[in-house]
Amino acid sequence: MTRTIFEKPDVLPLVTEVFRELGYEGASMSKITERTGLSKGSLYHFFPGGKSEMASEILAHIDQWFTLNLFEPLENNEALSAIDQMWQQIDVYFQSGQRICLIGAFALDETRDRFAAAIRQYFIRWIETLSAALVRTGLSQEAAVRISEETIVGIQGGLVLSRALHDESFFGRTLANLAQRVSTAIAESGPPR
Repeated sequence: MTRTIFEKPDVLPLVTEVFRELGYEGASMSKITERTGLSKGSLYHFFPGGKSEMASEILAHIDQWFTLNLFEPLENNEALSAIDQMWQQIDVYFQSGQRICLIGAFALDETRDRFAAAIRQYFIRWIETLSAALVRTGLSQEAAVRISEETIVGIQGGLVLSRALHDESFFGRTLANLAQRVSTAIAESGPPR
């Protein structure tokens, strides 16, 4: 049975979850229609460029979410509150570790080359915005970049292990440990500049 959906914003989350579950290569048009309940005609109506266009729009949608909820607050808000907000937003977005990082997954398979610029920009912007916020708390640029890189590696690793271990609490513990490390580094750096 096909679904009746009239707007593209209604379709994008359905398609995104198929890509999250099956990856780019595994998400054939037949699998997408089967799992979303949408006909191929409906999918091509919304995404005339097919699967590649779907993935591009998904990546753009993810980028918009991260820009609004993480990157802009880290760039524009008071640094400590923006960093605190980052932990909360990450936990919500990744559903306490039960939702994979689709951009991270795309970075690991053949999709990486097809969407290299978007994947690279996602991780670079996250490192840069977190680093800039950390510098505003008083850390040196070198320490801020190192801590930002370690934090994002920890988040990505936490997502993988949380799902691999089927342990929802693992990701929460990972975020708490990372937040503590960041807080300790900030406290040891002295007053903000």
